[in-house]
Amino acid sequence: MGIVADKIKDLQEREKKILQMGGEKAVAGQREKGKLNARERLHLLFDPGTFREIDMFVEHRCVNFGMEKVVIPSDGVITGHGLVDGRPAFAYSQDFTSRAGSLGEMHAKKICKVMDMALKAGVPIVGMNDSGGARIQEGVDALSGYGQIFFRNARSSGVIPQISAIMGTTAGGAVYSPAMTDWIFMVKNSSYMFITGPQVIKSVTGEEISFEDLGGAMAHNEKSGVSHFACESDEDAIVQIKKLLSYIPSNNMEDPPVVNTGDDPGRTDPGLDTIIPDNVNQSYDMKKVITSIVDNGEFFEPHQYFAKNIIVCFARLNGRSIGIIANQPENLAGCLDIDASDKATRFIRFCDAFNIPLLTIADVPGYLPGSNQEWGGIIRHGAKLLWSYSEATVPKMLLVTRKDYGGSYLAMCSKDLGADMAFAWPSAQIAVMGAAGAANIIHKKEIDAAENAALKRKEKIQEYEDLFSNPYCAARRGYIDAVIVPSDTRPRLIDALEIMCAKREISPPKKHGNIPL
Repeated sequence: MGIVADKIKDLQEREKKILQMGGEKAVAGQREKGKLNARERLHLLFDPGTFREIDMFVEHRCVNFGMEKVVIPSDGVITGHGLVDGRPAFAYSQDFTSRAGSLGEMHAKKICKVMDMALKAGVPIVGMNDSGGARIQEGVDALSGYGQIFFRNARSSGVIPQISAIMGTTAGGAVYSPAMTDWIFMVKNSSYMFITGPQVIKSVTGEEISFEDLGGAMAHNEKSGVSHFACESDEDAIVQIKKLLSYIPSNNMEDPPVVNTGDDPGRTDPGLDTIIPDNVNQSYDMKKVITSIVDNGEFFEPHQYFAKNIIVCFARLNGRSIGIIANQPENLAGCLDIDASDKATRFIRFCDAFNIPLLTIADVPGYLPGSNQEWGGIIRHGAKLLWSYSEATVPKMLLVTRKDYGGSYLAMCSKDLGADMAFAWPSAQIAVMGAAGAANIIHKKEIDAAENAALKRKEKIQEYEDLFSNPYCAARRGYIDAVIVPSDTRPRLIDALEIMCAKREISPPKKHGNIPL
């Protein structure tokens, strides 16, 4: 055997040792918890045989507290690139079996390297987080590592898609990198995010709370809105990540992929002609409207458990990716509130950053009233929605199905906020407010003076409805481009999208605006 052969054998033995990660026992422990290990996650994400590892032989440099004797394979994180459904991407996956995937100086440098490469290449980066947090033995070097990652998260934002999968415990400063990315996927019953854990909370405040209630997948999907997807398993999370990637471009200079979905662009649905209840105060499921309109009835919904009074989702029209924002009459009557405003704002800004056209479906009676909303800053949060629509330069389409009142009419992408094409069903009611409230204000003296106040109020409500509780007043003034038969909605929207897909809009030169955060 020659010298070269010996060196090849040495390389293979070194690789074999590193591929064992934290050892058989640690890897088995991960499996017993129902979790994939770091390498299994990467191989499931990327197309078979396409993953190429980078920095396999990187080691830590710490000599404090006996660390010079500690070997951490790949320094606790596997990094590299490959193809996801034939499209390139970078990824890193923290290895909990190797010193709990703790983040030190070199661990962070590995992550930063692939983040830099992804930005240069103009491709998405996926981070799979499963770490015990900062490597305490490395002190400020570990903190510096987090800071370098945060800096790159901000620098890459709006340039390449950044996706985080939480597949274990992510605590302390480690939560901020996922929070700075575009999308967070969590796994039910095995992933956690929190700034301070249950033990610290108990020692400081006396409050007793479980990991799951404090920072589990459903806590962050239902209550905080920090996470966008709650997945059943590691495998399910990776399937969902791949589905998300199928709707979005690789970077901000590209358009989203166009897919042949096989659905007829001229398809109509007579069921939409009867979906609006006769009673204006009765609810209906907006998701049925969306299902009817989009290709093959398929849409992909982030934040489905958070702020259910508004829906955000990705879908396709004639094979083109779109982002949909729609009020949900089945929840809080579709009112806008603090959480709904934040949820929609972030989604709009993502779509605008990555050239994904927007469809807004409005059925909104107003902003949710109440002292909690006012003290919580509904003015500031609601202003974000106005801001994001005004700022967005992608094609914007509006469909008004029923109620569209007051400030919330403006907030749901009115013509004045830049809707390129605005459609309304005959059932649409576009006005400053509902007929009952308007009649009580406009005709208060007349109603109070009437012999039969109830009858007079009813007359005045009907008078207001006849004048304004329809789409035609807005249409006469050009705020609605067309009043359409509901069953024709899909082909009309597709025609509008096709004609506007090459839209170009130039904003005034500036460093950036000052969004009311």
